[in-house]
Amino acid sequence: MTPEALDTLQKRIGYNFTNEQLARDAFTHSSTGADTNYERLEFLGDRVLGLAVAELLYRTFPQEREGDMARRLAALVQGEFLAEIAREIELGAYVDFSDSEAQAGGAENAHILADVFEAMIGAIYLDSDFETCQTFITSLWSGRLENMKRPPQHPKTRLQEWAQSQSLPLPAYRIISQSGPDHAPLFEIAVSVKGYEDVTAQGSSRQAAEKQAAAAFVEKFCIEGES
Repeated sequence: MTPEALDTLQKRIGYNFTNEQLARDAFTHSSTGADTNYERLEFLGDRVLGLAVAELLYRTFPQEREGDMARRLAALVQGEFLAEIAREIELGAYVDFSDSEAQAGGAENAHILADVFEAMIGAIYLDSDFETCQTFITSLWSGRLENMKRPPQHPKTRLQEWAQSQSLPLPAYRIISQSGPDHAPLFEIAVSVKGYEDVTAQGSSRQAAEKQAAAAFVEKFCIEGES
């Protein structure tokens, strides 16, 4: 990362690194062959992020049960959600890739964006302290908490519970196709429920595609449930 890019990044996220090497490591992909990359920082940032969001939920919803808070937490730290935030603040533009990885669209890869976001959190934590990370995370999450009126329910859980309520067999998921390189696969999944038309969706992993397929089925057939 050039000094100019680092300066722009710091202005965009509202944090200035004392140890600039931490920032460079957090935005270095393994494809570059560099001695250090974002993987270890991503491991650390994942834990820091989870604790910060858990505490935010604890304080924001003082009357909520543990199970409901756990559902909120899972939704607020899952990869697709982190990738969405990473796109909003254009983190992909600052990641150092090999030429081949960059040409393959690494800067738009949801999995990579989520990992880079967590690595950035890890870098900020090592560069400062937990309170600073918590303030940074809260600034990005607070508005999203306001929009989450009720604890979210995973689409696959919602679909399964609906099928059971209708005395139908459990939904079945199958892979229609798998394409793309190993580092950026694309799965197409179909979900089947007896008596209903199959619904398909795509995702960057089998789990993500199954989730999208379940959500599409719920939306298509107007299945009511918790939002």
